[in-house]
Amino acid sequence: MVLGNLLLFIVGIFSYASGAFVGINLGTDVSNMPSAPDVVSILKANQITHLRLYDADAHMLKALADSGIEVMVGVTNEEVLGIGESPSKAAAWINQNVAAYLPSTSITAIAVGSEVLTSIPNLVTVLVPAMNYLHKALVASNLNFQVKISTPQAMDIIPRPFPPSTATFNSSWSATVYQILQFLKNTDSFYMLNAYPYFGYTSGNGIFPLDYALFRSLPSVKQIVDPNTLSHYDSMFDALVDATYYSIEALNMSGISIVVTETGWPWLGGANEPDATAENAETFNSNLIRRVLNDSGPPSQPKVPINTYIYELFNEDKRPGPVSEKNWGLFFTNGSAVYTFSLSTSNQITGNNSDFCVAKPNADPGKLQAGLDWACGQGGANCDAIQEGKPCYLPNTYQNHASYAYNDYYQKKRSVGATCDFDGTAATTTVDPSYGSCKFTGSSTITPNSNGGFTTTVAPGPVTPQGGSATVNLPVSKIQFLISAVFLALVLL
Repeated sequence: MVLGNLLLFIVGIFSYASGAFVGINLGTDVSNMPSAPDVVSILKANQITHLRLYDADAHMLKALADSGIEVMVGVTNEEVLGIGESPSKAAAWINQNVAAYLPSTSITAIAVGSEVLTSIPNLVTVLVPAMNYLHKALVASNLNFQVKISTPQAMDIIPRPFPPSTATFNSSWSATVYQILQFLKNTDSFYMLNAYPYFGYTSGNGIFPLDYALFRSLPSVKQIVDPNTLSHYDSMFDALVDATYYSIEALNMSGISIVVTETGWPWLGGANEPDATAENAETFNSNLIRRVLNDSGPPSQPKVPINTYIYELFNEDKRPGPVSEKNWGLFFTNGSAVYTFSLSTSNQITGNNSDFCVAKPNADPGKLQAGLDWACGQGGANCDAIQEGKPCYLPNTYQNHASYAYNDYYQKKRSVGATCDFDGTAATTTVDPSYGSCKFTGSSTITPNSNGGFTTTVAPGPVTPQGGSATVNLPVSKIQFLISAVFLALVLL
């Protein structure tokens, strides 16, 4: 597929007047990370109302003040041990990272660690104490009704998620999970779940229909049905959430809602990752947003919406691992979207009323150079701004310079029939690609870069199965997951 055909921009994909919401995760293992104020500008420009941080970065929390964006801050895995052993450290953490920013910055939740049970099992004994100490500190500050505490867990702690009705937590973790659930129940908090249909599909070696992972309709002979409840599962996402509800119920707990703190689909992968495409990512995230915003829950909890955070805002190109690990982002760091997809519940597609012309990512450098030369020469574009020392010279890349030249040509000549193609290296977009002091032709405003920055925290994010490849030996829990899924795929109504 041609990625450039999908290089368009997003406006207003995450807002919703009431009910369920779709938020986004902010990982910062990114080259040329935008300043904190610029990140907030990108969030606001796209009407993103809920943000999850993996830490409690001071620059971000200050920049988010009076933004109207609700924020989930994170206690990093490295901080869990100290807080779990010391009530005074927990109190200091709350005072420094929460109380200091309220009410200007709308902090509403704290995620304690990330997938601690499966990623850092030596912290298990201090996880619940850390949550308790932090909650007591909130109570002392009279913030416990405004700020809720939980801890994100991976689907891996549920070894057999299919059929959902028989799912249970791994017995090795059941005692700790029960303590977590008791805490959530007592504090009126929610269970944080990281659920990735992408890995469920790619690890299935063809067992799962791609349509099932992407929220597409399945023909009646291929529908997934729980043989015990006869519930139909239209998507793997719903089945994973429901498996978690049933696992909670199996521990005789109820009344605890689930928030999906991470889900998504990578838009670019290596040669052995054929399903990591912009087309699949666009389809998944479009349908995910529509699914979440219909305000309903999975079959076992139809009246409980599934608030969800998409992984993630930017592509974390500095992350280790396969190509896909670096390409989960919805936006490039200049604020432009990686691909277009459906908006909220209206089925409106962004990019239909394009106003700017930009170079496609990963376009052939030779073609970009040829297009740049033509635009600045025969095409009549004014390319002064991309000369050395001028506002749009940096970053000094073919893509950046070609984008400026293509757009200048397009803005001046489209009224007489000019197109945005340039031998397949360009695409149109609705969002202003201007950045810093570089103002693109046709732009009505320019937002200067601020000097604020923030420290880099590696987002735990999705974890490719051991080995860094999509074709690896599966752990027992995943083999059991696949076997049970094969069984369900054969159950027909």
